[in-house]
Amino acid sequence: MTTSGEAGDEFVEQDGAGVPDQLQRLWTPHRLAYIKGENKPDGDGEGGCPFCRLAALPDEQALILARGETVYAVLNLYPYNPGHLMVVPYRHVADYPDLTDEETVELARVTQHAMRVIRTVSDAHGFNIGLNQGVAAGAGIAAHLHQHVVPRWGGDSNFMPVVGHTKVLPQLLGQTRQLLADAW
Repeated sequence: MTTSGEAGDEFVEQDGAGVPDQLQRLWTPHRLAYIKGENKPDGDGEGGCPFCRLAALPDEQALILARGETVYAVLNLYPYNPGHLMVVPYRHVADYPDLTDEETVELARVTQHAMRVIRTVSDAHGFNIGLNQGVAAGAGIAAHLHQHVVPRWGGDSNFMPVVGHTKVLPQLLGQTRQLLADAW
């Protein structure tokens, strides 16, 4: 069986090794561009770091929720879930051990406060909190450290992002920013 995919790709049913398992396979070749990191900013070079640029913009335009002395909280432009934010040091630093004591403490405190605010606003059931250190660990912008705070709810994960190339988000970023900023 041959079918056409995006950009003229052909998907051909093949005979090969293995025991048939009666499962259908949904191939998503468009994801390869994401996996390879095509068109991702690297955070280096003149004007290449979006986190450094964001810090200089007005809060609403940059989707910044709150500013501290050494870090700021900003909504993720490509959220996994509504309320997905990042805590980012102002200083352009890549590696967690290179943070100053003050930056480390404020990063932790702003993360705690973000969790409280998100729970208040949206009754999140849980959170994924994490730093992806280095490209090999999944950092999209490895040159500038940023900690993700991702609210989670029971049943919030499904096939749409991977198979449908669609993330279903019930609220616009500006609305999410306003709710969280007001509660901050």
